[in-house]
Amino acid sequence: MTQISLHSQAQSVLVYPAEQFTVVNGANLGDPLGLAEDLTHDDIYRLSAAASAARLNVVGTGPQQFRVGNEGDLGTPGAQLHIDCCVTLMSGNGDTSECIVLVETNRTGGIVALYILPLAPLSARTDYALVGVDTQGALQKFGQISSVSFTRGTRITLATGAQKPVERLQIGDRVLTRDEGPQDVRWIGHSTVRAVGSFAPILIRKGTLNNSNDLVVSPDHRLFIYQRTDHLGTGRAEVLVKARHLVNGSSVQRLTGGFVEYYQMLFDTHQIIYAEGIAAESMLVSPQSCATLPAEVARRLSDIVPHQKPSFDDIEVQEALLTRPDIATLLRRSSGG
Repeated sequence: MTQISLHSQAQSVLVYPAEQFTVVNGANLGDPLGLAEDLTHDDIYRLSAAASAARLNVVGTGPQQFRVGNEGDLGTPGAQLHIDCCVTLMSGNGDTSECIVLVETNRTGGIVALYILPLAPLSARTDYALVGVDTQGALQKFGQISSVSFTRGTRITLATGAQKPVERLQIGDRVLTRDEGPQDVRWIGHSTVRAVGSFAPILIRKGTLNNSNDLVVSPDHRLFIYQRTDHLGTGRAEVLVKARHLVNGSSVQRLTGGFVEYYQMLFDTHQIIYAEGIAAESMLVSPQSCATLPAEVARRLSDIVPHQKPSFDDIEVQEALLTRPDIATLLRRSSGG
């Protein structure tokens, strides 16, 4: 396997300032959810009734290295961010949910702010008992949020033109890419997670983007659109759009509940491939997503060089241009569908 290089990646996540999620009963009464070393099992937490989630822009700059980006609502752009732990919470009815604790620090390493990134929705009317604290797997959990994934049954176009369900792909299979023709699959990832919060997949119904069948992908999966007419006002013909920005409750829906099987494909370089007739990106190796790779693959990333192939970030459409409920329809029209 050739060396795979790491690319800086920006990611927008919804978080709560830690002071909005505090202990209402227990040893740390009145304290917000904090660093792993300060937490006490069985403390009862509650989200403030006035709590409001806001976007934190996270930029990966190297292995396990992150900073606050420019596009978010919280944090000081350029400040360092650290992933401290992932906590498991249990509500009164026995349901469990997880939250990642992010720490913003200043130049001297002092803590400026703590943020709570819930992996499933939190309710202000619910008490949550702290039942688990994980400092080893938190980075991997964070990486799973940003890993672009296809779901079981998604048909991928091979170099021959044939279509093969993603779960039947094997390492070495040659897949058709938009820019570099047939390319070998180098690694295939698979995980089963609860379809809630950041992990709830997005359903794009047949024909919505001229797709031949329903397509179900992870929320941050970016889809490639060639615009014959620029209805979005992006000023360019080629655009990438995250699936979650297309949700309209009808032709594009978030599927919540139960479990979902996710699959990731890794090539020597970041690629645009074809899934159910839609051009979509493959896995991008970034400081976030590399944490999800097995050790033998991750070791190949120890000598990082700048990504030699563009990651297509320059053609991604920002959320500000995607606030209209008919965005999916506009994109279909833009592409001549």
